[in-house]
This record gives sequence, structure tokens and C-alpha cells, in this order.
Amino acid sequence: MNRPLTLFDKVWNRHEILQGADGASLLWVDRHLVHEGSHHAFRKLDERGLTVAEPSLTFGVVDHYAPTRSRDRITDPDIRRMISTLTDNTQRHGIRCFGLNDPAQGIVHVVGPEQGLTLPGLLINCGDSHTSTHGAFGAIAFGIGATEVAHVLATQTVWQTRPKGMRIRIEGALGPGVGAKDIALGWIADLGSDGARGHAIEYAGPVVEALSMEGRMTLCNLSIEGGARCGMIAADAVTLNYLKGRPFAPRDAGWDEAAETWLDLASDKDAKFDREVVLDAAAIAPVVTWGTSPEDAVPITGRVPTPGNESENAGIRDAIDYMGLTPGRPLAGTPVDQVFIGSCTNARIEDLRAAAAVLSGRHAKVPGIVSPGSALVKAQAEQEGLDRIFIEAGLDWVASGCSMCVGMNGDTVAPGKRCASTTNRNFKGRQGKGARTHLMSPAMVAAAAVHGALADVRPLLEGRDWA
Repeated sequence: MNRPLTLFDKVWNRHEILQGADGASLLWVDRHLVHEGSHHAFRKLDERGLTVAEPSLTFGVVDHYAPTRSRDRITDPDIRRMISTLTDNTQRHGIRCFGLNDPAQGIVHVVGPEQGLTLPGLLINCGDSHTSTHGAFGAIAFGIGATEVAHVLATQTVWQTRPKGMRIRIEGALGPGVGAKDIALGWIADLGSDGARGHAIEYAGPVVEALSMEGRMTLCNLSIEGGARCGMIAADAVTLNYLKGRPFAPRDAGWDEAAETWLDLASDKDAKFDREVVLDAAAIAPVVTWGTSPEDAVPITGRVPTPGNESENAGIRDAIDYMGLTPGRPLAGTPVDQVFIGSCTNARIEDLRAAAAVLSGRHAKVPGIVSPGSALVKAQAEQEGLDRIFIEAGLDWVASGCSMCVGMNGDTVAPGKRCASTTNRNFKGRQGKGARTHLMSPAMVAAAAVHGALADVRPLLEGRDWA
């Protein structure tokens, strides 16, 4: 009898072309997503006189350098050059590009799913760490470096060493004001930034099954921050409902056949994982980071850690110093200078609705930016009147792009300033040189805006529908 297989096993096996002497596998790539950072890879192709092997399987997206304001008059020459280079490279090679003025432009990890380019059972690569987002659809998706991007462009294949399997089950039910971002930051804080290193994670259990696709994408997006190679969730009715009718999704009889195949990819009942982790949803509270790594996180009711004198605590002391915090003090009440709602982690329509539920009828005490994950998300939010809620609260409603997550497009946090952010990384200088970033959910960022300080969102949600 064949051994029971995991979701990851089934998808990997379908893409393995051959195995090298060193144990690495050559895998077929179904979707290759490129953004402005791909210019190195295209240059390698030009130097060798090569062309893109499968232009119809490659898609370009302007996102990292996309200005969120005044797109018709970009004054920064570096930004102009990066965008025009991607446009030129994709045009020369016959690649579909969601350019700056495309009505479907947005962040690559938002555009892929909403266009139906991301489908269950696929292997997806992109030169970006948070490609793991696409695993929410039952796909194997991981980021690759510039050399690998060139290899995929030239051959539509990638070499990869097979990771171990890890399953994270979340049992029970989430409490009010708690969502996917809190689950992710919670497990990363518990297991550490290397807690899943060398593993492909499958998220499972009743809490995961109850999540929307937006929530599932947030959960898989942050897998990389816990050291995982990728994160995955098996396709189910929620997945099918999201994908049906998307521009690049199968249609008519092809849809029925594809849907049946996708559902069969779920892990077999007795499939074995190299590691199993079980979390109790009732123990998860709204989470906020205090340091300079996503693992530096505690519930909003917690305190800044108090490091001892041991040398191994040097990193903790350094993070606290950089963040300008006082050991042992409660995190709640820490003043913030500004807020940001956006990024490939939390800029989908559900994220904006959650933040708007908190901000409706209230005024922000600090300035901030709300950048939707795509032009389509922006249009939908405006149809629902969410933009008016943000604007009336005193926040800036801007165009779609990576915006303040990476600080390479004009949107930055000034040195020494503190930002409550829905992004995925709080590394030193991530949002700008000397910037101090606290990661949290969209609802928690909205609470920080209302209070002008880090705050527990739960009291602000009483009597309001936020889900």
C-alpha cells in the first residue's frame, strides 16, 4: 500500500522533474511573479542572450516602488527608473504586467489571488520573501533570490531541497478582536523566528477552517517570519467560493474538474508530519511586538521584557534600547507618532473593514496612511464607504502598493518615530532609517490611532460588528 501523504507531499511530487546527486529536486514552476526587483535577473538573461522560457506563466507587478500619491508626476528618478525598467523588461519578453496605471495593479501577493493566478496545487515562485502568502490556496509558494529568478525565467524550473513537514493545528475558537495576525505573531513568539526552520507548515484545525481566505493569506504570509520555507492550507469550499469567476481561474466544465482535483489534495487522514504543534485559540489575545523581530511579541496586556545580565540577553537589551522602551513597563499606553494600515499581510478588503469598524465615528489622535492592497480592493472599499470612514477619522487614503512596509516608494517613518503598523517586519530601518515599528492587526492599529498609543482594541469593539 502507498503511504499516506500530506498536502505538501502531493503537490511537491507532482512538480518534481528529477533529483540531483546532492538530494535537491528540480521542480516545475507553474507561476512566476516578478516585480521591480527582478531587473538583476533580466539582465542576466540579456548577458547570455536568453529569452523567457514560458512568458505566459510569468506575470509582472509594480508594487515595491509604486508611489501611493501623485503617480502622474513621479519626481524621484530612482523610482521612475525601477518602474520603467520592469515595464520595459516585461514588454520585451511578452509578459503580462500589472503596471502602475493598470486597473488591477496592486501588491503582488494580493494581485495573484484576486486575479485567480494563484490556484490550489500549483508551485509558485517570486523574488520576495512573503510569497508564502499564496500557500493559503493549497499551493507550494516560496520566495527565491535573484539568481534563482533568472533560472526560472530561463527554464521555468527551480532547484530546491525538500523541507520537512510541520503541522500547526489551532483548536477551539478565537475570542473577540482576535484574528489571523494574532495567531501568526503568537506562534512565532512562542516558537521563535527559527521555530519552523527547514519545514513546510500546514495550518489546520477548526480555527483555520473558519478563517476567510483573507485571514488564511495573512497566516501563510507570516510563515517565513517563523523560519518556515512555506505555509499551506488545504483547499475547501471557502477556497472554491473565493476563486470561482476570477479572471484566470478555470471556467465551465474545466472548473468542475479542477475543483475536484483541488479538494483531493488534502492531507491523507493518517499522513505523518515531522513535527506537530497544537495551539489553543482561547489562549490567544490581541498581540503587539515590542522589539525588532516578529518573535518579539506579547499580548497587548503584557509588558516589555526585563532582560537579565546574561550575555544571551544582549539582543533583548539592544532591541529595547532601539525601540526606546523601558523594561518592565506595560506596552499598553506607549505613545505612537503615526499608524499604517497596508502591506501584503493586511491590506485586503476584510482588513480594511476590521479597521473601519473601530474607526467609524471616531477620530485618530495621530496621523496615518491607509494603502489598499490593490486598485480593485481600493475600488471595493470606496464602494462600501470605508474610505470616508478613514478620511473622516483623519487618516490619509492613498493608492495601492507596498507603501510604508518597505519605505522605498516615498512613504517612510522618520528617525526615532514610533509607528503602529499592520506590516510583516519590524526590523531596524525597515520602514525608514531609525524608525520604530510595532506590528499588530488592522483592528489594533485602528485602536492605536484612536488612543494615540498602543491599546487593547477589545473595548472599542463592544457593540460593533468587526468580523
